[in-house]
Amino acid sequence: MTVPETPHEEASLRSRAVAALTTARERTALLTSCVDDGELTAQHSPLMSPLVWDLAHIGNQEEQWLWRAVAGREALRPEIDPLYDAFRHPRASRPSLPLLAPAEARAYAAEVRDRVLGVLDATRLEADPLVESAFAFGMIAQHEQQHDETMLITHQLREGPVALTAPPPPVTVTDPLTASEVLVPGGPFTMGTSDEPWALDNERPAHTRIVPAFFIDTAPVTNGAYLAFMADGGYHDERWWLPEGWARIREHGIEAPLFWRREGGQWLRRRFGVTEPVPGNEPVLHVSWYEADAYARWAGRRLPTEAEWEKAARHDPASGRSRRYPWGDADPGPVHANLGQRHLGPAPAGSYPEGASPLGVRQLIGDVWEWTASDFLPYPGFRAFPYKEYSEVFFGPAHKVLRGGSFAVDPVACRGTFRNWDLPVRRQIFSGFRTARNAEPA
Repeated sequence: MTVPETPHEEASLRSRAVAALTTARERTALLTSCVDDGELTAQHSPLMSPLVWDLAHIGNQEEQWLWRAVAGREALRPEIDPLYDAFRHPRASRPSLPLLAPAEARAYAAEVRDRVLGVLDATRLEADPLVESAFAFGMIAQHEQQHDETMLITHQLREGPVALTAPPPPVTVTDPLTASEVLVPGGPFTMGTSDEPWALDNERPAHTRIVPAFFIDTAPVTNGAYLAFMADGGYHDERWWLPEGWARIREHGIEAPLFWRREGGQWLRRRFGVTEPVPGNEPVLHVSWYEADAYARWAGRRLPTEAEWEKAARHDPASGRSRRYPWGDADPGPVHANLGQRHLGPAPAGSYPEGASPLGVRQLIGDVWEWTASDFLPYPGFRAFPYKEYSEVFFGPAHKVLRGGSFAVDPVACRGTFRNWDLPVRRQIFSGFRTARNAEPA
């Protein structure tokens, strides 16, 4: 039986929910106000929706879950539900739908938000799992931030003038790495969570995993290291590639990470409308799972499993407990990790020493999503909540797990237990990786 929240706890939860919802909406406004209506309604890549679809979809999901499901109120715009059903319409077909125009989509999302804040004020945050600890409100804030990241990907894919700017990450490598890898001792650890209030269903429940000892990189693989793989003919040597990956790079003529091009003997990259030389000290970005796996094989290493990644990120060998984050249980701050679109790219490898794990592994949270070797599968005891379409329909060998978040992820949607997943061919996402190797038997 759940212990009811005290008035003070309820007030704190409401404040947290309002802050999370407000932060998400401010980011949505930034991403949809920096370009004109023509850019909002255009499809900049068949891989992505028009930005205006995401804008109205955000409002529609908020209406369905908070206005209808939590408050039990009548639908505001039931006729648009099918248009913004992500499972009914693939992204490539969404421009052909009778979508709300930008002004109407903004007005709809704003109306829903005004009503939802009243619902939050009036709802007791107990008894019903959907509202206990303000779960549904946290879920919707995370959903909006996830679509904000999707819209940021669309901005990266769009051609044309610069629309977004942000200061570069601070140079925080004042405490240089002393080793390229660390040993994570073997044994059990607690994976997942049963008590993080806003954790999503695929992060649950907490359970014990036994992981043999292994070595893991202290920082993500850099552009410089990846350039060495390329210079050694990595994209032209079948030995390093799984058959599906080899077939794909041959078919599409892939010879470098997405958004890179070679010009005058130098590798350049395009980032949010700006073309610049590839910086060797940043984590490599926009690589598929197949590319990450091929690099690891070339380097005589491998991708870490999802369990290895989480143990490296959360396990404290001194106490034997699993932390919320590598640095401890405190929420992420600017000194810990590069999150929240404060910057428009990753920080140099080895940055954020204050965000390191107990064993000294850095940048496990933020900067780049990290591919793991693992398929996206349910944990023992998994229960779909509050709907199967969030996680359950994606379980299986088709999707690979990414962990840790990127510079484009808001802290509300990033935890040591948070799981992301995608198809192994995906390159437009803000994905990088680090490598691991088995520890030699004693």
